[in-house]
Amino acid sequence: MAEFLLELFCEEIPAGYQAAAAADLARRLDAGLAAARLAHGPVLSGVTPRRLWAVVADVAEGQPDLREERRGPRADAPDKAVAGFLKANGLEREQVETRETERGAFLFAVIEQAGKPSVDLLPAIVQQVVESLSWPKSMRWSDNRLRWVRPLRSVLALFAGQVLPGGLDLSPGVLTFGNATAGHRFLAPEPFRVRDFAEYRDRLRAAYVMIDAAERAETIREDAQRLAASQDLSVVADDALVREVAGLVEWPVVLLASFDRDYLNLPPEVLTTTMRKNQRYFALTDSTGALAPRFALVANLLADDGGTAIVAGNERVLRARLADARFFWDQDRRRSLASRVADLSGMVFHARLGHLRQKADRMAALAADLARVIPGADIELASTAARLAKADLGTGMVAEFPELQGVMGRYYAEQDSEASEVALAIRDHYRPAGPSDSCPSAPLSVCVALADKIDTLVGFFAIGETPTGSRDPFALRRAALGVIRLILENGIRLPLVPVFGQAAALYGRTVDGFDGADPTAILLPFVAERLKVHLRESGIRHDLVTATFAERLGRPDDDLVRLVARTSALALFLETEDGANLLTAYRRAANIVRAETHKGWVETGTPDDALLSQKEEIRLAAVLHELAGVSGKALDGADLKSYFTALAALRQPVDAFFDNVTVNSDDQHLRHNRLLLLMALCRCMETVADFSCIEG
Repeated sequence: MAEFLLELFCEEIPAGYQAAAAADLARRLDAGLAAARLAHGPVLSGVTPRRLWAVVADVAEGQPDLREERRGPRADAPDKAVAGFLKANGLEREQVETRETERGAFLFAVIEQAGKPSVDLLPAIVQQVVESLSWPKSMRWSDNRLRWVRPLRSVLALFAGQVLPGGLDLSPGVLTFGNATAGHRFLAPEPFRVRDFAEYRDRLRAAYVMIDAAERAETIREDAQRLAASQDLSVVADDALVREVAGLVEWPVVLLASFDRDYLNLPPEVLTTTMRKNQRYFALTDSTGALAPRFALVANLLADDGGTAIVAGNERVLRARLADARFFWDQDRRRSLASRVADLSGMVFHARLGHLRQKADRMAALAADLARVIPGADIELASTAARLAKADLGTGMVAEFPELQGVMGRYYAEQDSEASEVALAIRDHYRPAGPSDSCPSAPLSVCVALADKIDTLVGFFAIGETPTGSRDPFALRRAALGVIRLILENGIRLPLVPVFGQAAALYGRTVDGFDGADPTAILLPFVAERLKVHLRESGIRHDLVTATFAERLGRPDDDLVRLVARTSALALFLETEDGANLLTAYRRAANIVRAETHKGWVETGTPDDALLSQKEEIRLAAVLHELAGVSGKALDGADLKSYFTALAALRQPVDAFFDNVTVNSDDQHLRHNRLLLLMALCRCMETVADFSCIEG
């Protein structure tokens, strides 16, 4: 057993690619060794901006010998069949054995293959792994055939401390395997040789390279907090930025810098976005939690002057960025948000769905309708907020920082003295933007957010631009999940079918020549599928979700709150003894009916009370009649608990029926009537769910 060390040294790998590349390298290396039948220990991989590395412990010195037996045709088979078998295995007639088996004499080829040494197999594995690594974007350099994320400069490949023979085929040209690497680009650029991973790791650290991305991230986090605390400040937590910056440096050095206090008059989101997006700086707050005129930056260099020049340079760059932001802020406030609505006519929403001004008009009308059914929402304010929601897309600030759309709309609305609820709704109408994003709860915000998402869903489904497989260019799955969260988390009883119909009609009234069709028939099942995913992720049993959404129940219910309440009530009911026993009785009844149907029985009509002869079937029929009156309320979702309580009352009559009544009576009229009674029992229970989908 020996160690295998691989380093792919290249130009700077984009930070966003690094973590996935390291994991991909380990996975492919592990698979390559396994495919070559080389026993090995765990694969450890890592990445820095300039190198992708992996080390595999306990790699076998070579493949085990292989012995394989292949049975051929019968010994007395025609010559042509025997010749084909010999040719396929590269053997002569005297090299195969004839063996007696239970089915007669057959030819057997025994193929013995000596295992190859690992040192002969590893170069091909490295070649395959390098060529198969997946990158979001790759490139060719020079006249090489190989596509990679950035030009490769060297390949360190050591097995048992020895350099592998050969090199990486670039076609044309070969990058010869070696045992040399290099340290930090500026602090220790001279190459040096290593013999194993321990020396590789230690000498790189001495050459100002931390090969572990997690260690670099932790160093950044701890040093930034320590320096900030020394100034009575705190670092605004941003794990994503820490990970990104850790992918930009090999030797992180955290420094503190300042900017002009006058810029604190800008909205805090503008300051943090400018620092984060443009410069990868960390914002700092003072003891009150307010933004401080300070920031933390991460250099990739130990400067002789302690970082003074680096700090000054970064302060100069940020000063220019903040001056730009202030310019946009001042210019944008010269016009009211309402005056910018007309500018939306020049912004295309979609070639077949018109421009954003038309979308704003549709959202205003839809939000006003939604406000009529959402408690606490003002119709007039909902219309105003929806009409203004997209207006900030025409401002200079949002053009520079698209991630501030909505956020800047809120500030500009407040500047125009719009109602605070309107400003809040403008800010929140894009939410929830994902599963980890907060969901609006203010009534007006919910109206506008729903109007935006429903308008988008209806429009794209109407023109056939629906998600397919993993392709969802208009983020319609996310929009549907947003609708689901807005409705469920706020408990809104909103029938979606008429809302979808209203949204589709608005397209016809606002877009000239609109050729889309009302998509409700395909959009409602799409939302139902997303709701299934949402419920499963919430921990509700998948079979209960399937039972509640079963196709045999007809079109999915368009009241999501009622659907979820029904699923939850069903889960609670089945946890009771009555529920479990009733489920068993349902299966027994369904099996009897199914068996008789296969024998030719045909369901016709309903149970005839005049043919109910035994007290047990009379009692069962009576309870089923009582339940029929309760089911209407149950489907409305208003009295599910009472319905399931009534359903539980079926248990004793059902048990008594099966204990005392013979379904397959000799009297065919009685038999037919009793089968109809069992059908009625099944259909009664299927009022709220398809019990045949329930497992266990």
